[in-house]
Formats: sequence, structure tokens, C-alpha cells
Amino acid sequence: MTMTLETATIPKPSRLMLAALALGLIILAGFLAPLISPHDPDAVDLLNRAAPPVGLGGSWGHALGTDQIGRDILSRCLWGIRTSFGIATLGLVFSAVLGVTLGIISGLAGAWTDRIIMTVVDVFISLPNLLLMLCGIALLGTETWVLVVLIGFVKWEGYARLVRGQVLAIREQGYIEAARVLGARNLTIALRHVLPNLASPLAVILTLSFPGVLLMEAGLSFLGVGVQPPVASLGRMIDDGRNYLVNAWWISGMPSIVIVAITLLFQIIGDAIRDRVDEWLDA
Repeated sequence: MTMTLETATIPKPSRLMLAALALGLIILAGFLAPLISPHDPDAVDLLNRAAPPVGLGGSWGHALGTDQIGRDILSRCLWGIRTSFGIATLGLVFSAVLGVTLGIISGLAGAWTDRIIMTVVDVFISLPNLLLMLCGIALLGTETWVLVVLIGFVKWEGYARLVRGQVLAIREQGYIEAARVLGARNLTIALRHVLPNLASPLAVILTLSFPGVLLMEAGLSFLGVGVQPPVASLGRMIDDGRNYLVNAWWISGMPSIVIVAITLLFQIIGDAIRDRVDEWLDA
């Protein structure tokens, strides 16, 4: 039996697959920065400062050019991905764990506990995130763990509100009532019955929330209160080049392109996951 060209169809890669592959390559490049960086990200070469990237008169020795003091931008971008992505990921995980925990407690523990937690959520929602983070940095400093904790501390309320709403709907299901009749406690119900049902909405909100967390870290570094030099950070690199936008736009432009690419890819992945979840719920 011979297979004709009409029957031998090759499945096209999905949007989710392509975006996940591209994002995975960017993350892998940042993770392997110590091995694949062509130069030391902190090495200064004043004789080669503000060198243009390849295509604009530069050389392949510095493919993306150099900054105002001669540091290789490609190497700093790789290390900046490693730094910014790591801080944003840890901050997102911290906020998700805190928000999910409080959301489950609010939905299962009773009316008074629910009212107290939701009041705290409303207070945090009404406060500007940037103001809270600047106050925390002024009190605790600019160490990496401070940034992680503060990012998580200002982003948890969204997860708490979402999870509480899901828990209020789930706890009315028959299998939850049956578990209570059989003597199951709230902790058992949360671990065995509630968390598995939260996996899909949490996957969507985590992927859609990550770009905002990454931009928050980059914004703090841009303002000079985030990652401190000489550590490479995408936001710090943008700040380094803001006074050279006319004559050496690539100093700020290259890390900006990296941030836009990561943000766009996460948005594509989040939208694709949400579409898959909606299709699964409608089926």
C-alpha cells in the first residue's frame, strides 16, 4: 500500500507548542548563562564602549554591541534573564502559595474567618503595589530575598480571591458533603478534593500573571531599588542605557526586546491554555 501526498498529512505545530519551545529556549539560555556567555558580563572595556551590534557596523565579537563602559550586551542579557526570571519565578511561587492557602482557608473555615481574610484582601487590593514595595525596600534593603518576598507579598490577593470563589463552588458538591459525613477534616478535603480541581484555573492565572511579575521586577531595577550593580538584570540594563537612547539605543533596546519577547510568549501560552481549559469544560 502506497501513501499518497493527500493522505500523508503532517500535523502543523500548534501555537502553544511553538510559544512553549521559544520560551523554553530563552529560559535555557539564561540557565546556561555561565557556560554559554561569550564574555564576562562584568568585564569593562573602555576602549570599546558603546560599540554597535552586528548589522550596524559592529563585529561578531560583540554580536549585540557593548554598553556605555564596554560590557558585552549579549552576555549581560543572558545573565539578566537568569537574574530577572529567577526573582520573578520565586516571587510568583511565593505569592501563589500564600494566596492559594489563604483562599482555601477562607472558603472552608467558616464565615468569620472568611470575612477577616477577605477584609485583608480588600485592603491589599486598595493599596498601590509600588508604594508597598518601596516602603518594604526602604525598611529591609535591596537583597534578592527581599525582592522575592515583597513581590509575593503584593501579588497574593488575586490568587486568594480566585481560589476562594472556586472553593465556595466546590464545597457544595455532593462528594464534599459525603466526605464530611465520613468524618473528613478540612485539611483532608483541601488536599484530596479541592486542590486537584484548582489545577486548571491556577495554571491559567499563573501563566498570565508571570509577565506582570517580571515587569514589576524590571521596573524596580529600572528605578534603582531592585537588583544592585554589578549584578546583571534586564531592568537594570534598561536603566543603564536610558541616557544613551539617541546615540546607542541598543544598550536599553536589547534587554527591552528580551522582556517583550518573554512577556508575549507567556501571554500566548496563557491564552492557549485558557482556550484548552474552556474546550475541556464545554465538552
